Amino acid sequence: MDTLDLLLHPVRLRIVHFMSGGHTRTTSDLCARLPDVPKTTLYRHVGLLVEGGVLEVADEQRVQGAVERHYQLHRDRAAIDSAMAASMSPDDHRRGFAAAMAALLAEFNAYLDREGADPTADSVGYRQGTLWLSPDELAEMIDGLRNVFAACAGNKPAAGRNPHLVSAVFFPTEDQHSLP
Repeated sequence: MDTLDLLLHPVRLRIVHFMSGGHTRTTSDLCARLPDVPKTTLYRHVGLLVEGGVLEVADEQRVQGAVERHYQLHRDRAAIDSAMAASMSPDDHRRGFAAAMAALLAEFNAYLDREGADPTADSVGYRQGTLWLSPDELAEMIDGLRNVFAACAGNKPAAGRNPHLVSAVFFPTEDQHSLP
């Protein structure tokens, strides 16, 4: 299975999100974080991510006669780069978008189900709007957002820091040739 197929699945995408931040985690950690995913399904997806080189075994420990594996994420294998995105078919993009939205919805539901979840206090936002942009203005906006995200992307887990899932979606809503 290639990286594209590995990442275009909502459960595997959620595993990748949870593994980010340089953590090593066990399948027990993953089961606790993704309680809506059956244990056997989670183990199967972890195995596929290991086979595909997205996850690697960082450590093994014997716990009560069983081997407990600690996994870590290969960040460079856990993303669809621009060359890979350019090679995607329209159906690949449909699958990718559906996987991303399914993972986003599952993560949002998991957040809301946590005790003490407070969308207002936690500055939760989910807004949509239409911006009228020329190709140059769109490129400038995307570049500006990349710079904002890049400034924070290197942050490591630390006291007072919490992970935040950020999703950006851009696509034209009308055929430009049908406009007056």
